[in-house]
Amino acid sequence: MHATALIAEDEPLLAAALAAELQRLWPELQVVATVGHGAAAVEQALALRPDICFLDIRMPGQNGIEAAQALAEDWPDDAGTGAPFPLIVFVTAYEQYALQAFQAAAVDYVLKPVDPARLAQTCARLRSRLAQRAGTGQPLEAAVAQLRALLQAPGLAPAGAEPLQVIQAGVGQAIHMVPVTEVICFEAADKYVRVLTAEREYLIRTSLRELLPRLDPQQFWLVHRGVVVRATAIEAAVRDETGKLRLHLRGRPERPVVSRIHAHRFRPM
Repeated sequence: MHATALIAEDEPLLAAALAAELQRLWPELQVVATVGHGAAAVEQALALRPDICFLDIRMPGQNGIEAAQALAEDWPDDAGTGAPFPLIVFVTAYEQYALQAFQAAAVDYVLKPVDPARLAQTCARLRSRLAQRAGTGQPLEAAVAQLRALLQAPGLAPAGAEPLQVIQAGVGQAIHMVPVTEVICFEAADKYVRVLTAEREYLIRTSLRELLPRLDPQQFWLVHRGVVVRATAIEAAVRDETGKLRLHLRGRPERPVVSRIHAHRFRPM
């Protein structure tokens, strides 16, 4: 079976070893790109549309799970594209308790250093899944459901931390103490996070990844990989002319987009 693959691994020797082992086990598999970080993985996958993506969990910038999430959010709808969403295989050195999260989400994985026997099982599984979807395509919704289950799995959830009560935002020579209860939205912006209240906007250097474990998930909803919104500040969720779900926020003009992975939050009761 001819197929294409992308490898995202920040350690060149491990990337080369994986590619060589894949060539031995699956000669018809063509590795179309090897990249060293998550952002490049997303860019190349969107450009090349491989059948399979091998994503290292720990990479600079976006990790493997974040890269998969970004792909699911940016991948065009299956209909008419001729390029179904790629099968995702995570390459990981996680301990067994975390691997249960991959198993629960029905997402495949291989351990580092790569074990040839385990990789052979993965290749057989991938061949079978590619054969099953031939002619019908892999529904994007199925991949989104797998990733959603993975993101919610306790084995991979960020470690708990002391709940955040106040945002300390530097403005000139002053430190503004912004109660978290006044925050309407957190939005990732380059090296900063925008903190939006009804009255003003602040920039902080703490990443959204660091903030999330300290926010109450019942009050603050992750609606996109770069956007967290206070649930009570959401006035409505409305589909625009392109079909994207956008949020109308109380007291703010911004209209953040809800990703496919988090759209399930917005259904009629």
